[in-house]
Amino acid sequence: MTDRTRREFLAASALAAAAQEATPARARAQGQGRGAPTQTPKSEAPRVAANEKIVLGFIGTGGMGTGLINTFKNFPDVKIAAVCDVYERHRNRAQSATGGKPDTYGDFRKVLDRRDLDAVVVATPDHWHAIIAILACQAGKDVYCEKPLAHRVRETRAMVTAAEKSQRVTQMGNLIHAGENYHRVVEIVRSGVLGTISKTRVWLAADRKGMGRPKDGAPPPGCDYDFWLGPAPKRAFNPNRFTFNWRYFWDYGGGILTDFCCHIVDLVHWAMDVDAPRTISALGGRYALDDNAEVPDTLEVAYEYEKGGRKFLMVWSHTDANAHGIENQGLGILFQGTEATLVADYNHYRIIPAKGRKIDEPPKSLPRSVGHHREWLDAIKSRARCSCHFGYGHQLTTVGNLGNISLWTGEKLQWDPVAERITNHPEANQYLTKEYRKPWTLPSV
Repeated sequence: MTDRTRREFLAASALAAAAQEATPARARAQGQGRGAPTQTPKSEAPRVAANEKIVLGFIGTGGMGTGLINTFKNFPDVKIAAVCDVYERHRNRAQSATGGKPDTYGDFRKVLDRRDLDAVVVATPDHWHAIIAILACQAGKDVYCEKPLAHRVRETRAMVTAAEKSQRVTQMGNLIHAGENYHRVVEIVRSGVLGTISKTRVWLAADRKGMGRPKDGAPPPGCDYDFWLGPAPKRAFNPNRFTFNWRYFWDYGGGILTDFCCHIVDLVHWAMDVDAPRTISALGGRYALDDNAEVPDTLEVAYEYEKGGRKFLMVWSHTDANAHGIENQGLGILFQGTEATLVADYNHYRIIPAKGRKIDEPPKSLPRSVGHHREWLDAIKSRARCSCHFGYGHQLTTVGNLGNISLWTGEKLQWDPVAERITNHPEANQYLTKEYRKPWTLPSV
């Protein structure tokens, strides 16, 4: 899967989700499983009346941020009043994309100071998510934050705490969750027709080329690079560390594992009704591509889960060397049961019965979504809980973050999901958080 193919695949999935959002007759999903929304206590009166516009600000307006502007601007009850980015080129492009004339900012704190904003959409690099989202919650703004939720486990936990304390409506950007295909796969897996599931696999294969080794230099005109770094270590500007490619450096992202685990591990967690792995073991490195990136281009992570006395294995596989993948798919999710195997991607699934078995699919049982983005907007008005609220986003993002910690330490880790501690290698717990470059700190919650 080339970068272009990857973008086209995601675009097709986004269009499918957008088609669902355009269907107002679909009922809101209510409380079926971990991935579905449930009502929150009505202790806070809705700030936005049902017939009023929701006033949004956008923080981080690169490719994903501008894409989200193009999605949200089409809802008739949305007004985009502010766009913010440290890079002038991005914020000017974003302002133009709105079709209006929102105010532009280079400092996100000025956006959060605005009392007229009901909510913010955060699409910065990962290393900024926690600080911005927590301060937004504390400023009384509902928050849509792109995946992965944050850079470290302690950050995502703090985001959950901040949202709960301030009674904010939150949604992690995970639009595939709202699609028909994921709902149908969950119904099939939970029905038991696949038999006892002992192994699941999730994978992503791509045919990427190395980014090369460009020399350090000056940041582009109109970019406040020091602010872009923010809490990350001070580094000389390098083109490969900027814009899209920042995700391939540990200072700012977690590589393909954290970039995609929220999308594809989501289906395993939802269908198997689990919250966290019990053991994590990773092996990989930068084997295939010759460039200055730091994250693995080849990675295997084995996660062991236990639920109701039964255990199963989930194996993450990723390679940038060849787009072939598994089961002739570049991206996939597989459930291997005693009666049948189910293989899925974002938009399709197929069932492969064991020899001599006949599989009858169950009837539909889950309510369908109104659409990932529409769900958040509706919840801002009703104060309902979204399907990918920060608590659920924390669970999914933790899977990726723990895989990276196992890789960094070279150890098989045992995870206590209640205490949220690594129990067999205490020194590995240092990677649950990180140091912040002054004057930035993780806001107290």
